[in-house]
Amino acid sequence: MMKRLSLFLIAVLTLLTACSDNDSFTTDRSHRLTFTCDTVLMDTLFAKVPSSTYSFWVYNQSGDGLRLRTVRLERAGQSGFRVNVDGTFLNPVVNDLEVRKGDSLRVFVELTAFENASPDPQLVEDNLLFTLESGVEQKVNLRSYSWNVEKWDQLNVTSNTTIESATPILVMGDINIAKGATLTLNNTELYFHSGVGIIVNGGLVAEGCLFRGDRLDHMFDYLPYDRVSGQWRGVTVNPKAVGCSLTDCDIRNACDALHADSTVVSLSDCVVHNSKGFGLWAHDSQVSINNSLLTNSLNDCVALLGCEAVIDQTTIAQFYPLSALRGAALRFKATDKPFTLECSNTLVTGYADDVIQGEVDENSDYSFSNCLLRTPEPENTEGFNDIIWEKKDDDIQGTKHFVLIDGEKMIYDFRLKEESPAYEKEIGKQQ
Repeated sequence: MMKRLSLFLIAVLTLLTACSDNDSFTTDRSHRLTFTCDTVLMDTLFAKVPSSTYSFWVYNQSGDGLRLRTVRLERAGQSGFRVNVDGTFLNPVVNDLEVRKGDSLRVFVELTAFENASPDPQLVEDNLLFTLESGVEQKVNLRSYSWNVEKWDQLNVTSNTTIESATPILVMGDINIAKGATLTLNNTELYFHSGVGIIVNGGLVAEGCLFRGDRLDHMFDYLPYDRVSGQWRGVTVNPKAVGCSLTDCDIRNACDALHADSTVVSLSDCVVHNSKGFGLWAHDSQVSINNSLLTNSLNDCVALLGCEAVIDQTTIAQFYPLSALRGAALRFKATDKPFTLECSNTLVTGYADDVIQGEVDENSDYSFSNCLLRTPEPENTEGFNDIIWEKKDDDIQGTKHFVLIDGEKMIYDFRLKEESPAYEKEIGKQQ
């Protein structure tokens, strides 16, 4: 009995001692907080558009409890940062927090940056100040870059309209181009919100334009959303529309980048990259592609169904990294209308042994000249002239044609290496 009582007393004393240690607080100036980072560096943000939420941890590893007189932003809410400390918002300050020995706080940070006077991204900065009961002040730097943006909730084009903007445009709702109207875009960057796209029932003409998603932040530290497919819906050219003519344009990270039915599509000096659906899907349309790059789509990079198509000096490369069920680089197929294709000086390659899929009939008319094609050489080579038939065991093939193919980090540089046989014969997009 006495033995059990002694053990009980020892346990109680140990518990009381532990509670006493945990409940003690120090004002010793050598005891300080520890942070998981000294700087919260956000991505570039559009002005007046809320950021994602960032977070970090505050630890007390000092050996004794610490009291915080205040947690506050140095600029007192004038920078646009919003902070929540362990469930309490700074409004504009949090008082009298305790961090017991071995305990921690989690801090959440958001930013809605103000407009600035410059067209270029500008630094937005503040310090989150932690003032201890001892008088010690510690800080975590908060910083981002703010970029002025023109915001479109929706644009309905009902008459001929020309837009040229030095300020990027944030497109929050569909751009609808009515029948009989043409939208002309010059030297303009358009950033589309998720699910948003351009619907063409009239005409779309663009030169020197960027079309991409609106996420400027990162999915992971190494992976910005700008490299992630499916960020916006893409451009849809409906039947009987005047069509779509793009020159020196970059379309990236869409679902179906270009979807055209019974219309006219022209691409010159363009890049269509990283689509979660098709790069270019065209049905019963007139298609012209010149000196362009169409790469990396979950479905086909280029699908031509019953079209009249001309492709020249173009690279079509299928290295979509996120699925082994990726489509073809180039697909063509006859429909109930005659199908024609003239393909010259063009490089068609990818991961698969055969990246060209064709279904034709007696009404089809196609020809390939001075091309490098990753597909088995057919028994009947009629319609093929001066072709390099690429095989998987060639010294230079697939990814080895290009300066950089990094599927893990989704970084691609499709410029040809000088040792590529396509380089010497001037096949593919000319940089």
